[in-house]
Amino acid sequence: MTYCVGLLLEEGMVMLADTRTNAGLDNISTFAKLHVFHNPGERMIAVMTAGNLAVSQSVLNLVQEGLPDPEAEKASRETIRSVPSMFHAAALVGEAVRHVHKVHGEAMRKQDVRFDVSVLVGGQIGNEPLRLFHVYAAGNFIEATRDTPFLQVGEHKYGKPILDRAVRPDMPLADAVKLVLISMDSTLRSNLSVGLPLDLLVYRRNQLDHAHVRRIGEHDPYFQMIRERWSTALREAHRAIPAPEWGF
Repeated sequence: MTYCVGLLLEEGMVMLADTRTNAGLDNISTFAKLHVFHNPGERMIAVMTAGNLAVSQSVLNLVQEGLPDPEAEKASRETIRSVPSMFHAAALVGEAVRHVHKVHGEAMRKQDVRFDVSVLVGGQIGNEPLRLFHVYAAGNFIEATRDTPFLQVGEHKYGKPILDRAVRPDMPLADAVKLVLISMDSTLRSNLSVGLPLDLLVYRRNQLDHAHVRRIGEHDPYFQMIRERWSTALREAHRAIPAPEWGF
C-alpha cells in the first residue's frame, strides 16, 4: 500500500508520496512513487503512483517510451515529454493503464492478482494552466478544482480529515507543505504499509525553470519537529475542550 497526496493551489502545487512497497509483512521494499518529468522553461510534469508495483512501472515506462503503434515510427510516438497539454498527459496515462490491462489483465486474474493502479498527474506545460488529475484503474480520470483542490491515492483515509478541514485554494505553499506532512504523519502512525522516506515536490505556478524536490528521511529535523508539535497540539487541544456536563 502507499499514500500519495497532491494539492492544487493559487500559488502552485504540492505533491507528497511515501516509498514503502510490501508484498507481505516480511517482504518490504523502498521504491520511489513520485516521478518528475521536467524540461526547464517548457514543462514540469509530476506523476505519483499507487497500487500494484509491476503495473505502475509498466505504465511509467509506456508514458516515457510511447505506446506501441504499428502505424507510427517509435520516434514519433507521443510521450509524457511531448504531449501538448496536461489534459493530453492525463489521457496518455489513462491509455497506458488500459494497454497494460489489455496485455496483462487476464493473466493477473488467473493468478488471483488484482489489477490495481491509481495515478496522480500534475503540472504545467508552457503557458497553459497548472492542472492536477487522478487517473483510475479503468483509465478514466477526474481533475482537481477550486472546490476540491486536493487529490489522494492509496491509503488516504487517515490523512484526509486534516485536509478536509484545512485546505484552501488561496493558502500559501509553505502552509500547504506543513499540511501534507501532517496528513502523511497521521497515515504513518495508523498504517504500517505506508513508510518513510517521503518524496516531496513543491512547484510555484508559472515558474517552469524550477521545481523543488526533496527526500525526507526518518531523521529529517523539520519532519521530526512537525510530528512532535502536531502531537503536542492535539493533546493540548483535547485537554482544553470543556468536559461534558452529563452527570456521570
